[in-house]
Amino acid sequence: MLLRVPLVPHPDFPSAIDRIEVKVTRFAPHLLGLRYFVFGPLKKLVIPPAAEQPERRDELWKTTCFEAFVRGEGESYYELNFAPSGDWAAYGFTGYRQGMADAKVTNPHAVWKDGGVLAAEVELPLDGPWRLAITAVIEEKRGRKSYWSAAHGEGAPDFHADAGFVVDLPALG
Repeated sequence: MLLRVPLVPHPDFPSAIDRIEVKVTRFAPHLLGLRYFVFGPLKKLVIPPAAEQPERRDELWKTTCFEAFVRGEGESYYELNFAPSGDWAAYGFTGYRQGMADAKVTNPHAVWKDGGVLAAEVELPLDGPWRLAITAVIEEKRGRKSYWSAAHGEGAPDFHADAGFVVDLPALG
């Protein structure tokens, strides 16, 4: 299954970037693939350099970072962060911004490719259908940040909010 998901910037945070599209793939019952395509003047962005040994790292969202929030059945969900450096993070939540802990995910990796493409894959211990919020934080060299999502709720950007969980992936047999 392959879905193409356009992201839009939060209206209160304009961006130098023209658009971001994400190809979302569920390869197997537990394997999620994400390809983020960034269109626009990449030279204006803060893009962390490739890490020699990509690793789990907190606070990736403070600069250019690509994210996915994945919920199975119930209120618990995962937050996945992928940086152009190849560094990543995965957190589990028991409910809206509650019970945050490092998530035990398998084989997370991200690769930034020339031309503004970030490819990321991760195995998640979730069965059944998934609902996703696909997001990105884009930082420009002059310090301005924009917050991108498939859907935004009212008020300030909040990627954890229910309003962003608009991408449905059915269960695979």
